[in-house]
Amino acid sequence: MMKTLNQEVKIVHEVPDISLLQPVLDKYTGRSREALLPLLHEVQSVIGWLPGDVQTEIGKILNVPLADVHGVIEFYTMFYNEPTARRVIRICEDPACYLANGEAVMQALEAQLGLYHGETNAEGSITYEHVPCLGMCELAPVALDGEKPAGELTAEAVEAFLNGTYPEPNAKVYGSPLLTLARLGQVNPNSLDDYLAHSGYEGLPKAIQLEPEEVIEAVEASGIVGRGGAMFPTGRKWRFTRGAAGSSKHIVVNADESEPGTFKDRCLMEEDPFAVVESATLAGYAVGAENGWIFVRGEYPRSYNRLKAAIEQARAGGYLGKDILGKRGFNFDIEIRKGAGAYICGEETALFEAIEGKRGFPRIKPPFPTTHGLFMQPTAVNNVETLIAALVAFNIGADEWKEYGTEQSPGTKLFCLSGHVAKPGIYEVPFGMSIRELVEFAGGVPGGKAIQGVMMGGAAGAFIGPDQLEMPLTYEDARANNIPLGSGVVMVFDETADLRQALYQLARFFAHESCGKCFPCQLGTQRQLEILDRIAHNGGPKPADRETLLDVGFTMTETSLCGLGQTAAATVMSAIKLWPELVE
Repeated sequence: MMKTLNQEVKIVHEVPDISLLQPVLDKYTGRSREALLPLLHEVQSVIGWLPGDVQTEIGKILNVPLADVHGVIEFYTMFYNEPTARRVIRICEDPACYLANGEAVMQALEAQLGLYHGETNAEGSITYEHVPCLGMCELAPVALDGEKPAGELTAEAVEAFLNGTYPEPNAKVYGSPLLTLARLGQVNPNSLDDYLAHSGYEGLPKAIQLEPEEVIEAVEASGIVGRGGAMFPTGRKWRFTRGAAGSSKHIVVNADESEPGTFKDRCLMEEDPFAVVESATLAGYAVGAENGWIFVRGEYPRSYNRLKAAIEQARAGGYLGKDILGKRGFNFDIEIRKGAGAYICGEETALFEAIEGKRGFPRIKPPFPTTHGLFMQPTAVNNVETLIAALVAFNIGADEWKEYGTEQSPGTKLFCLSGHVAKPGIYEVPFGMSIRELVEFAGGVPGGKAIQGVMMGGAAGAFIGPDQLEMPLTYEDARANNIPLGSGVVMVFDETADLRQALYQLARFFAHESCGKCFPCQLGTQRQLEILDRIAHNGGPKPADRETLLDVGFTMTETSLCGLGQTAAATVMSAIKLWPELVE
């Protein structure tokens, strides 16, 4: 007989003896609130959840009010304040996995486990959850068994997945020239020596022979801009941060990649972690920062573990710490932090709040991070691809970098291809290739089926129709056509795809991830979900749905506090424009 999580609590769990946690708690004595997320993760890894008396002890140790400790646990979906198994099976429920027949895998898992979403088995050994995008869209359908990822799952493979014999996947890397992706699949990601043997740590020694301003000038000359969607010039951001008043400055690596369809940063972190460390260190030298932080989403355990090991090896090798590589006065070190399931923390100021041990609520801007960032100190925050692209461009020089791409979009870009393509994966190509050429490069649509639409830029991007596939993938063309490149997502939907279901899944994602700080987003995402759920599953559209969805979308776009709410309706509104019959 299956029982819900709440029904199982009294049977399979008892409040643990706090003395068993004492060694963990002792490690954090004397720390401040910024240690809250790491401590919560460590305690939960021991006992599976966070009981009230344990929360009280954590608050005392870190001098954080109990209400704030509880608020943080409630905010992040990967922290549990009710009894939960230490082993949690998570299966993705978002579009790429659905397109890859993830529903069949989900049903097979539930049959094998005898559990549905949110339930724990009678022994208290397994909890089962449906979760938003796990950032492995090229490997769809995907799941996590604790910290072990699995990709390209089938119903027949479920037994092997559950018994631990199913192999862990590797990144699928394609493209030409491979500059940012040069080492993926070629090096041992756990070996500093192998990284050094493959042109690793060539840029940092060169950089410290220059003045920091010269490093910034080199990055500016390459034309590198933010690869996460904002497209702010990287060199200019570093210059602003260097010029900001304050003796304590920070480099923050935004590795909280959580948007459906996006997986480029995961591939880089898992397969080339030392490049993340080197590029952040180079940025620290340029900016004059001594403090580095890498914030990795909680659903990326392999990225977290490999980065943590890379940081430790780099520190032991003299590439982090004091007087790095003999450069007197060049002090820089990195702390790595693990998120706990909150897409909003990809917004830079919400990420700062998370590192500081708070709920991931975005801040009002201005002031901007370059003057008032982490701990209200000058901060340069970049995502993983941006930093490694800057490192590559610095290594080879601006002239060689600009041999690729276009005048306004120099160099190469990573694109995340998923959905109905023959070879889903991460693709590095020069700016200027058309969308159609990129899809054909990925083997086209299986079975010769026609393309119904393509989601560009991610869940917060836009749908395009087949008549827009000739657009060159450049920033200038994207602006001219009002089609976002975003984080490089290209998710293909063939003629058989159920776009109403896709819109429902996207709406569900944003309703789940809204932080609730501002009413337009909190209420708008819920209203959008209600309408699209009914349209897809419960009676179809009503006469006023189109107008209501557009009105809700306009209100969220114009009045929400941060980028989540401002883009939560973008794909829906673009789909309504292309295919009004979906909501009529």
